[in-house]
Amino acid sequence: MFAILPFALVPATAATWLWIGTSMAMLVAGIAVLPVRTTVRWATLLLAGLSWPVAYALKLGQVGPLLLLLFAIGWRWLDRPVAVGAAGALGAIVKLQPGLILVWALLTRRLSAVIVGGVILVVAAAASTLLFGGIGLWQDYVALIRNVADPITTPHNFTPGAAAYQAGVPAGLATAIQLLSSVLVLGAVILAAFRTRPDASLLVAIVASQLLSPVLWDHYAMLLLLPVAWLLERRQWWAVLIPLVTSAVTLFVSLPAVIYPAVFWVALLGVLGVGLREARSLAADAPATATVAPTPTGDAGAVEVRG
Repeated sequence: MFAILPFALVPATAATWLWIGTSMAMLVAGIAVLPVRTTVRWATLLLAGLSWPVAYALKLGQVGPLLLLLFAIGWRWLDRPVAVGAAGALGAIVKLQPGLILVWALLTRRLSAVIVGGVILVVAAAASTLLFGGIGLWQDYVALIRNVADPITTPHNFTPGAAAYQAGVPAGLATAIQLLSSVLVLGAVILAAFRTRPDASLLVAIVASQLLSPVLWDHYAMLLLLPVAWLLERRQWWAVLIPLVTSAVTLFVSLPAVIYPAVFWVALLGVLGVGLREARSLAADAPATATVAPTPTGDAGAVEVRG
C-alpha cells in the first residue's frame, strides 16, 4: 500500500514506533470527526482506551485505526460523494470487505459516490500493476485471498461459523451457520438501505462488512466503536456494554470465541432496530398534507387534510 512506503525509508525500530504513533493519531482523529455530541466523543475515546481489540490492533500494527478513520469520514460527510466514495474505495484497498460501502451507496442511489469509488479503485489498480510487478501482482493477491478464505477452520478466526466450530459443532453444521449468518446480514443491509435513515443504514453496512468477511480477527471489533457512538448519541446507554464485554479487563477471564460474533450481531441489530424505530417515528410525525378534494355535494375548492 502506498501509504506504508515512507515507513520503509527509516530503520525498522523507528518505523514501528512511527506506525504505532500514526495509528493512534488515526484512531483519535476518527473519533474526533464523529458527527455526535462532544460528550459522546469523549465517552467513545474512553471506551477505546479500555478496549482490548484497540490495544491489540495497535500492538500488531493492524489497519483497524485507518479503517475506523475512513468510515468516520464517510459518516461525517455522508452527503458528499467524494467522502463516501473514497471511504468505500480506500477501505476496499486496505481490506476487501469495506467495499460493501460502495454497494450500500448503490442501494441508496448515491451514484456519484459509486463513480468516485470506482475511479479510485481503477486508478489504484493501474498504478499498482505498473509499479509493483505487473500482472503477477494480482496472481499473488488471488493466492493470498485463497489462503485466508476459509470461514470455518482458519485458526484464531471469529466468524459465527468458526466460533461454532471452535465450540465443538461439526464442520458441516458450522458452515451452515456461517451461510445463514451471511444471508441474514445481507438482508439487514438491504432492509436498512430502504427503510432507515442514511446514517443508520451506513452503520449497518459498516458492521456487515466485517460479519461478511470469511476471516474476522478479534481486533476488528474496535470498529464497533462507530455503531456504539451512534447508539450513545441516541441515549441507548446499554451500548457501552458492547466494547466493555471485550475490554482489557476481560483478559483475566476466559471468554468463549462466540463473544466476538455476538457483539458484532448485537451492534448490527441495535442500529437496525433503533434506525427502524426512528424512521417510523419520523413518518408518523410528518406534517399532514393538504389536498383539494370535492365536498360530498360536489363543490370544488374544499380542502381535505390527509395525513
